[in-house]
Parts: sequence; C-alpha cells; structure tokens
Amino acid sequence: MTRLLPASSFKLVLSLALLLMTTDNSVFADAASAQLAMEDPQNPLLLLNTSQGEIYLELFPAEAPKNTANFIALAEGEIEIVDAESGARYTPRYFNGMRFHRVDPGFVIQAGSPAYHPQGAPAELLADEINADYLGLDRLPAINPDGSFNEMLNIGAKSDFDTEILKPLYTKMGIDNPSTLLARQEEVLVQLQQLSVKAVYENQGYRYNSKFSSRKVSRGVLAMANSGPNTNGPEFFISLEEAPWLSGKHTVIGKVVEGLNVADTIGSVAIEPSGFSRLSTLIYSIRRVN
Repeated sequence: MTRLLPASSFKLVLSLALLLMTTDNSVFADAASAQLAMEDPQNPLLLLNTSQGEIYLELFPAEAPKNTANFIALAEGEIEIVDAESGARYTPRYFNGMRFHRVDPGFVIQAGSPAYHPQGAPAELLADEINADYLGLDRLPAINPDGSFNEMLNIGAKSDFDTEILKPLYTKMGIDNPSTLLARQEEVLVQLQQLSVKAVYENQGYRYNSKFSSRKVSRGVLAMANSGPNTNGPEFFISLEEAPWLSGKHTVIGKVVEGLNVADTIGSVAIEPSGFSRLSTLIYSIRRVN
C-alpha cells in the first residue's frame, strides 16, 4: 500500500524541488547564454566568480596561444609556485581568493598581481603575442602632419615625448651625447617624420609576431597587464572602455561575453594598488566551464 506524505511534508518537498530547479536553471541559463554569445563555441569559456557577481570570459587561443594556455593553467592549479622565502612548492588555483587590487573607474579593473599573492609569482614570464600590422600600427604616423602626436601614443607632456619617443630613438641611432645629437639633428628630424606607431613601440623594445591575428583593447577585452615588453605573468585586466593607447602593448587573450555589468559594478569604486582595501572585489574562483 502506498504511503501518502502529510500535506505539510509534501509542501516542504515541493518547495525544495522548486528551489533546486530554479537554482539549476539559473546557473544553466547563464552558461548557456554565455556560450551563445561566444564568437567560437570551441574556444575556452571561463567563469570568473566574484563577490559582485559572475563574469563569463571567452578566451582566444588562436590569437595568443601561450598566454591563453598560461592563464587557464594558473586558474586550474597546473603551474608550480616556489615560495621565495621557504622554498616550499605549491600548485594553487592561482586566482582564487585574490582581489581586484587596481580599479580605475570607467577604465580598467585589474587583478592577479604576484605582489598580492601569498605564494608569490610563477617563475616564467611570457613574451607578448601581438601582431602590430594586423592592428594597423605600421600605417599610423607617430606624428601627425600638423605636428601633434597620434592619440594612440597617449602623449600629454614633453616629458612623455622625451621618454616614449626621443630617448628610444636616440638609442636606436647610437646618439649618446649632445655633440653627436647636434651633428645629426637633421637625420633625427627625418626619422621622427617617418616614425610609425609600430616603430615607436619597437624602439621601446616591443617585438611583434605576424603569425597571429590580434585585436585592439576595447570595452570588455581581457588582456595581460605587464611592466614592459615580454613581461606577461598572471596579472590581467578587463577594459571598461575603448583604450587604443594600450593596443600593441598588451596581449589580448579574451573578452567578456556575459557579465559586463558586473565588471562595470566592480569598476565603479576606485581602488588604489598601494594597499589593501575592504572595498576591493574578491575573486572566489576562475574555472573553465566548457
């Protein structure tokens, strides 16, 4: 004989079942809609789970194979970290428990710095994977016909011009003293008139690879943060706006396909990287979902 549940028990079971169905469908719907928004469903899809909500990231292994693979390996705990002080070896899911340590409202949110990780940094730094010609940097003059600087260079002061353009150019030309500069000033002028944005970056030490296609740093793009050419580690940023002056200097590895509103929320409160802030957003985990 079949036993019937009391009405109160039946209502409880039904409520739990509905709750589980709602939860499962909600999670599934997020992942499903993220996959529908992907450029290529064969690309890796990662879930960046934060204290502000979820962000789904499509990665581009065809455009930046080594940096993309490194990012996934760090997220999944496949890269060994050696503690600088104790010598102990760890393979942590690197990003879990970290925070967005730098937030420039409306510009970028940044995380993954070894300076804020208890085990420190992976040993290997990766080279840039950027195709400057694909981005058109070889066709952009560094100095416009009216004498102004190309906006991509983001030069706002004479000191920027000296640091970003003149000093690297002098080094390339072998000019290391005032008398040599005076003797070759006409040659310097010709070089300046012929400089492309790509050449400016190459003079700074950036090296490009024509094997890959590349994309500009635009709203929603996931890219590697660095301290100069070929210094890509675990640190990354998500751009909240069009940022052409970062294109050609930062390897793009993916983009946000769902949850850009969450990134905007994270990016609404300024966070300085100089110290811990309780307002900074916590990363619960980054994991692959396809």
